[in-house]
Amino acid sequence: MPLVAGIDSSTQSCKVVVRDAETGALVRQGRAPHPDGTEVDPRAWWDALLAAVAAAGGLADVAAVAVGGQQHGMVCLDEAGQVVRPALLWNDTRSADAARELIAEAGGGEAGRRFWADAAGSVPVASFTVTKLRWLARHEPANADRVAAVCLPHDWLTWRLAGAPGLDALRTDRGDASGTGYWSPRTGEYRLDLMERAFGRALRVPMVLAPDEPASVLDPAALGGQVSTGGGSGGTARGGGFGGAARGGGPAGQVLLGPGTGDNAAAALGVGAGPGDVVVSIGTSGTVFAVADTPAADPTGAVAGFADATGRYLPLVCTLNAARVLDAAAALLRVGLDELSELALAAPPGADGLVMVPYLEGERTPDRPTASGSLHGLTLGNSTPAHLARAAVEGMLCALADGLDALTAQGATARRIILVGGGARSAAVRRIAPQVFGRPVLVPPPGEYVADGAARQAAWVALGGAAPPPWAVDAAEEYAADDGSRSRRGVGRAELELSECAVRARYAQVRELVVDRLDSGGNP
Repeated sequence: MPLVAGIDSSTQSCKVVVRDAETGALVRQGRAPHPDGTEVDPRAWWDALLAAVAAAGGLADVAAVAVGGQQHGMVCLDEAGQVVRPALLWNDTRSADAARELIAEAGGGEAGRRFWADAAGSVPVASFTVTKLRWLARHEPANADRVAAVCLPHDWLTWRLAGAPGLDALRTDRGDASGTGYWSPRTGEYRLDLMERAFGRALRVPMVLAPDEPASVLDPAALGGQVSTGGGSGGTARGGGFGGAARGGGPAGQVLLGPGTGDNAAAALGVGAGPGDVVVSIGTSGTVFAVADTPAADPTGAVAGFADATGRYLPLVCTLNAARVLDAAAALLRVGLDELSELALAAPPGADGLVMVPYLEGERTPDRPTASGSLHGLTLGNSTPAHLARAAVEGMLCALADGLDALTAQGATARRIILVGGGARSAAVRRIAPQVFGRPVLVPPPGEYVADGAARQAAWVALGGAAPPPWAVDAAEEYAADDGSRSRRGVGRAELELSECAVRARYAQVRELVVDRLDSGGNP
């Protein structure tokens, strides 16, 4: 049976899954942690990848590998291919002023936002790579002068897996390229003029590949002996642009490297999302995204008009505050996450008027990088651990539901919600979400959806065909229902009983009352 590997290089860790390319069956997996922070030396990702691959039993028997990575991170390379400075990650907000500058320079206000939405599919915020390039040019001119090429985390890891063969060998895909701010999902081309606006000059950028186009072949030396040149364990794999399709891998049995993609596009592949599905991912960040046939261009900036990993589009709303809201509430109450969930379910819907606006680290959507979180409606009656736990869960979900509203305003269809990520493991989140979202909420069995999506892409590259292999869709047929039971879709699964509640209305009344964080001198 041919095997493929999917790698998820996320903010917090690196995960590797090895799956059967034809059936999707999980064979083995491994993981390793990443360092904390919003600025990370990319070499730490590489070290974690090596450790995760080793924990997964190596890649000596796989036919293809693909990487799903955290979006937007700015990896700057000099002419020799050396990293110039630690990468600024998506959740680093120091470039918020740069985002505002770029909008102002394009006409400001609605005109400036419309310019960027039309040109790049999204309005700049601090997360996007283009704003980080402006920050670098303004604040570290000596480092900026050394930069010859810029790429994204998944691009850099794919390039390293290929043996780092030179800057001209950098490769990416349309899903991750669409999050830079200088590639247009509408035209499928780079807008290097936008990069020049931000950075002062154009840099070398990765070639954007088709969704099923191999990026290169794996360099056996890159993994230090954890892969051989013998390729996979059977099955037909194509060589793409490398010629000579060989059984069990690329040319002469070599291991193909897929184009990879951004984490959200990979997650959509991993859960088999299709038209009418909206994926809500509750991880380090919160994301709400849909699969669409046409690109989005939202001048308000709420919806990022990304591309997906299949040739379609992935309109997306991202919040900075998601599962860590639950972590913070649990820490405040000095309980574990399971006990936090029990407390939340012990309080009534709406928490008797207690509302949390969860902008604990500033916020990306809405664009409030210096905002703080806040509690409203505190009374003697609701000053209990259960009410606070409920308010934390509801506040986090309300912020994501605002994102859902923005998606549907841009024409996305949302018949059901597929809830994934670490936060989806909370019983309180699963049971409260249908009320907040007003739609059926389906929770696939726990899994590494980004790594699974990368593995599915690797199988597409290895096996060929007009579409990814269908095993991800089959794997997503079984869901956890509201009461924790499971059934198969179309085989007697009861729909969740939905009822609109006043939670979102109350949240809407207070979400604009948040204040900016203060610096050490007491200044906003």
